[in-house]
Amino acid sequence: MGGAAGIRTCGIEKTRAVLSAVDLPVIGLTKGVFPDGTVCITGSFDDFKDLASLGVHIIAVDGTPRRRAGGLTGPEYIARLRELYPGQLLMADIATLEDAIACREAGAHCVSTTLAGYTPETLSQASEGPSLQLLRACKAALDCPVFAEGRYNTPADAAEAIRSGAFSVVVGSAITRPHVITGWFAKAISDV
Repeated sequence: MGGAAGIRTCGIEKTRAVLSAVDLPVIGLTKGVFPDGTVCITGSFDDFKDLASLGVHIIAVDGTPRRRAGGLTGPEYIARLRELYPGQLLMADIATLEDAIACREAGAHCVSTTLAGYTPETLSQASEGPSLQLLRACKAALDCPVFAEGRYNTPADAAEAIRSGAFSVVVGSAITRPHVITGWFAKAISDV
């Protein structure tokens, strides 16, 4: 109703519900964790299979070099998924330019800057705002769509992402987490 061009959603049941409720492209994923407690996006073959069986348009997977079940890195996992599901569009969620290049070479159809600032190697790079520098670097280096995601919390951030070459902008917390948004306002007021 607000004008979104697509929906990115987490979980099998939620993805099923979204697919039945909207006539828009849907990016589906599941969330798990690596042994160190950091998030892993659609890290298992079973989760990927379940999402694919729903008919989701694009499936997002963790494209970082961290090893998941089966000992595969993100790019190795992507290459295997492309063999198993050749007709399924696959998005690689990445944290670095190196991740993005390796995932594209492995067969990812598109990449998203989702994990920049959220992996052990990039936590120190996390900032209050989005990773526009990574977005621009990915756009310059890759021959596929690059989605901007991660801390795009204002319309101005989204507009800058498009100006920087993003194919699309995924907005998460600023839409889906009212308690986080409330905290932003409370902090701004208390800092006055």
